[in-house]
Amino acid sequence: MITMRRHGERRCVRRGAHDIWHTFYQEQRPGQHVGDFGVLATLDEMRLPPGSASARQILDESEIVTYVHRAVLAQEDSTGDSGVLQAGEFQHMTVGRGIRRKETNASGTEWAHIFRISFRPSEVGCCSAHEQKRFPEAQRHNRLCVVASPDERQGSLRTRQDVVVCSSVLDPGHHLIHELARGRSAWLHVICGEATFHDVTLSTGDGVGVTKEPSVSLTAQDFTEILLVDLGTVPTAAAGATGPCDGP
Repeated sequence: MITMRRHGERRCVRRGAHDIWHTFYQEQRPGQHVGDFGVLATLDEMRLPPGSASARQILDESEIVTYVHRAVLAQEDSTGDSGVLQAGEFQHMTVGRGIRRKETNASGTEWAHIFRISFRPSEVGCCSAHEQKRFPEAQRHNRLCVVASPDERQGSLRTRQDVVVCSSVLDPGHHLIHELARGRSAWLHVICGEATFHDVTLSTGDGVGVTKEPSVSLTAQDFTEILLVDLGTVPTAAAGATGPCDGP
C-alpha cells in the first residue's frame, strides 16, 4: 500500500517569520493520517530567517530526530541545556513533558532550513538527553546512510524506538532500493530535487508512505536529497501515546 502526501497537501503554519510545513496534522482528511506508520508522530520542515528565534513548550514526552540542512541552529531549554547544530548535523533527543525550548538561527545571512521527525514514546518518565553527529555529504552520496537506529549501526545515533532513519544525496540517474522486512513500513520525504517512485514523480517537499510492500525503490531525475524512515510495528505501550501537541 502506498500513501502519497504532496508538498501542497501539507499544512503550512506561519509564526511571525517562522514557517513550518507539517506533513502530518490532527485535522487531516480520513485515510491520510500517520496511524499506519508505527510510532512516527510528526515530520516537519521549518525555515527560520537569519538571527530569528522560535520558542515552544513540549507538552508530552517525545523522541526527536532533527536535521539541519542549511545554516546554524542554536538551542537552549528550561533545564539550562544548550548547544549548536551546524548544517549537515543530525541530533537525537528525548524530551520530558513541560520542557521549554528556544531555537535561534545563528547565521547572520542564511535562512535556517530544518527537518524534525518525532516518535511517540514507548514509555513514560524517560530522562531528557541528546546527542548529535555530523554525517558529511560524501558519506551519504548515492547510498542510504543510517543516521539513527536502536542498535547504533554504522556509527549512527541511538534511538529508543524500533526506527531506522536514513539520509541520502543522489546524483541524477542513480537508482536506490531499500528492502523492508516483513511487518515494517517506511516513510520517504524529498528534501530537494526530483525522483521517480514506481511510475510517480516526486518533487521537493513530497512524501510517500509504504506499508505491506517488500521495498522502497526510486530513481533520481535531478540532484536529489531524501530522508527515509524505516518503522517497526507500534509497541503496546506506545499505541495510545501521542507526540508533541504544539508545533515546533
